[in-house]
Amino acid sequence: MNNMNWGHKLTIVIAVFICLMGFMVYQAMQTDFQLVEKGYYKSELNYQQVIDGTSRANALSSRVRIAKTGDRLIVQLPEEMKGSEVRGSLWFYCAYDEKRDRKFELQTNKDAMQELDANLFEAGNYTIKIEWVSNNEHYYSEEKLSM
Repeated sequence: MNNMNWGHKLTIVIAVFICLMGFMVYQAMQTDFQLVEKGYYKSELNYQQVIDGTSRANALSSRVRIAKTGDRLIVQLPEEMKGSEVRGSLWFYCAYDEKRDRKFELQTNKDAMQELDANLFEAGNYTIKIEWVSNNEHYYSEEKLSM
């Protein structure tokens, strides 16, 4: 009745192991890996510019302030930017869903402020990556925002 010898048991263990490995490979192939951005590797090469811009932004009198008032989202640059020509970009980055990401051109008024329509954003947590140039100096700041 007990015709199961060690060779049969070894064969069964190996077969189960192979099936388990095949299942794990299949599951790994079905996983969607999203990069932070399409040109991720290219942007990593320019990371020193981000480090320098962050240092410059931290040396200013205040941080970038972001406030939600009603249906408006207000981005306020530091005092030193008032009255100067500023150009740059705002990237509202949602870590868990790239479809919620939004990019805008930074267009401040004379008070170094920009208003956006808060209805453009779905509820969630965003990291706002603000990059700007003023007086030929590059600045970079990241702020957190919950909508």
